[in-house]
Amino acid sequence: MAVIAVSVALLLLALPLGAAIRLVLVNDERSELQRQALTAAVQVGPDSAAGDPVELPVPESGTRLGLYDRTLHLNAGTGPADADPASRTAAAGTVVQATYGGELIAAVPVAVGEQTIGVVRASSPTRQVWKRVVLAWLILLAAALTALTCAILLARRQARALSTPLEALSAQARAVADGDLAARAETCGIPEIDQVAHTQNTMVTRLASLLRHEREFTANASHQLRTALTGLQLGLEAATDNPRADQTSALEQALERSRHLQTTIDEVLRLSKPDPAGTPPATQAAADLLAALERRWHGVLAQEGRPLRVTTAPEARNAALPGQTVTQILDILLDNARRHGLGAIDVTLREVGGAIAVDVADEGRLALDAGTAFDRGATTGGGQGIGLALARELAESAGGRLRATGTAPTVFTLLLPG
Repeated sequence: MAVIAVSVALLLLALPLGAAIRLVLVNDERSELQRQALTAAVQVGPDSAAGDPVELPVPESGTRLGLYDRTLHLNAGTGPADADPASRTAAAGTVVQATYGGELIAAVPVAVGEQTIGVVRASSPTRQVWKRVVLAWLILLAAALTALTCAILLARRQARALSTPLEALSAQARAVADGDLAARAETCGIPEIDQVAHTQNTMVTRLASLLRHEREFTANASHQLRTALTGLQLGLEAATDNPRADQTSALEQALERSRHLQTTIDEVLRLSKPDPAGTPPATQAAADLLAALERRWHGVLAQEGRPLRVTTAPEARNAALPGQTVTQILDILLDNARRHGLGAIDVTLREVGGAIAVDVADEGRLALDAGTAFDRGATTGGGQGIGLALARELAESAGGRLRATGTAPTVFTLLLPG
């Protein structure tokens, strides 16, 4: 399109310019002929009317210069023997410029006083001026072709400059469509294309974030629901395997575990929101929270010969904690200790400098580095490595922190605002 536009512009410029060149050159030739005729007329004296010989100036190459007497016959110089119409008109006392018989003519009257005694005629072939016109047109054509060539080269260069980043942008879009959410478009220095690349990168980043959030939600829900269902299943199996078990108590425990399962679902859904901290859960007294935790986990751990010891410092018993969130975090830590730890499990509630700390310790050894234990996917037991990462996210959503404060034995500490 750029080449077509340049071609049209050159055509619209060249046509009137060519016509102007022709007009200027023709008028210039006529003016030169008139100048030579006037110069010759000045040298013609009154004696020429009496038949005295007249010496005219030497004309320029390709120009004929002639003097006609009163009878309009050639008296001196070169030209037609009898005056042509232009010379006859000039005999009336006017300067004439005309084209006649393939020549450009300038005729100037020679006057003495009020009387015209002759006419000086200067002429040149029209082909002579047309040679100059054609030469000028060829130069104009060469200039136009040069400009068109430069325009084509610049257009191709510009096209490459535009097509290369667009092709890269297209390749990046195909990579994203094929599942590579790490693909990002590079900037090229063209503001419009860079804006498209920035918009696309932002879109891909948000899409990757949404997909990651969805995967994490699925993994979190699977992990937490499996933990809660495992406790419910183990409790029911224990009641079923023991014929002498109190069925009413077993059903009450199962009902409590089902309520806990509902709480787990609510907390996982809360965490799945874009801003989980914006919808904090209801608070619960620390002592009540740990008592429910002990009831829920005592039987499960007892079946595996793992004692559970819960200790509550008096000054921290009435601390208001985000119940659902802390319950989920402690469930994860206890399940982690059950799966990967050894010996007795101690849960200690204490106050530290105005904050509330909950320690979960067992007699095992932390196999992972304390700095990477909370990374999603980090595991040594064949699991998915989701629990500790989820527990840390839950703690941060409640404004707290979860750290590995001991490795031999293993100790995890949850710090919450007091």
